[in-house]
Amino acid sequence: MAPQNLSTFCLLLLYLIGAVIAGRDFYKILGVPRSASIKDIKKAYRKLALQLHPDRNPDDPQAQEKFQDLGAAYEVLSDNEKRKQYDTYGEEGLKDGHQSSHGDIFSHFFGDFGFMFGGNPRQQDRNIPRGSDIIVDLEVTLEEVYAGNFVEVVRNKPVARQAPGKRKCNCRQEMRTTQLGPGRFQMTQEVVCDECPNVKLVNEERTLEVEIEPGVRDGMEYPFIGEGEPHVDGEPGDLRFRIKVVKHPIFERRGDDLYTNVTISLVESLVGFEMDIIHLDGHKVHISRDKITRPGAKLWKKGEGLPSFDNNNIKGSLIITFDVDFPKEQLTEEAREGIKQLLKQGSVQKVYNGLQGY
Repeated sequence: MAPQNLSTFCLLLLYLIGAVIAGRDFYKILGVPRSASIKDIKKAYRKLALQLHPDRNPDDPQAQEKFQDLGAAYEVLSDNEKRKQYDTYGEEGLKDGHQSSHGDIFSHFFGDFGFMFGGNPRQQDRNIPRGSDIIVDLEVTLEEVYAGNFVEVVRNKPVARQAPGKRKCNCRQEMRTTQLGPGRFQMTQEVVCDECPNVKLVNEERTLEVEIEPGVRDGMEYPFIGEGEPHVDGEPGDLRFRIKVVKHPIFERRGDDLYTNVTISLVESLVGFEMDIIHLDGHKVHISRDKITRPGAKLWKKGEGLPSFDNNNIKGSLIITFDVDFPKEQLTEEAREGIKQLLKQGSVQKVYNGLQGY
């Protein structure tokens, strides 16, 4: 073999060995940079998990493998210690660690949602009894509505587990026909199953992750399928988190617009002023006025409102209403005369119907 060909072969061999040692590129699988925050990683997983779930891709022979790779990537990069180990040694450095079920990771975000992709199972067989749905109000701040967030909810979920003995059940019934006389029959429905094992309800701690999407509105619901009340003869109900936006001390929400009030002094209202308003994510909204600002005057700051839920790139406006703080103490006669001379404004007293626009 020529020296040049030998050198090329050795380089290729070293590359292949390095690739095997390094293992899978978890950042590439999730489509995030190596500097991605935990919030970015969760958001990427949640989006891709719905796209790559095997139930949604029945014709893709690699769907299961892709979904497993996605779960493995999330499990490592969402854990600070595992992520440090992976960044230093690659996947090979994680071989001895415990690996979670990728189905458990998926249900952490969606509940038992996997079987929903083929259609709503509630409509497929309405004869299956199911437990009650649970609706829980989830309080979120206006800061979370503006920037989005992931909220972990820990709950004790009653789960049906097998217990010793048998039990009466309603899982299988048959119609029995009894002849009462010539031309007279009676039809009754009887339980014919006596083979069901006994069950008991055991509380299990579950951690669910709710994504608060930017622009989410009051009253919106996030469903977790199969996380509601159990039913010993059927399937559990659903758990739905209903968004409840708490009041904010500075901003008021109306649609995608934000409203706030700013108090300025009488001097500032006459000669102008500059100030900054700290927004929900900490950035500053600068206000500069070099003209008279009347009490009740409004200032619109376009693009400084909340992001639209349907399109986060579009934001509402920030509407600022100005209040003027007049002096509390009475002016001296000398001060009154000084103001009159300075403003040189006569009386403009007028009585009119302001409510009707006259």
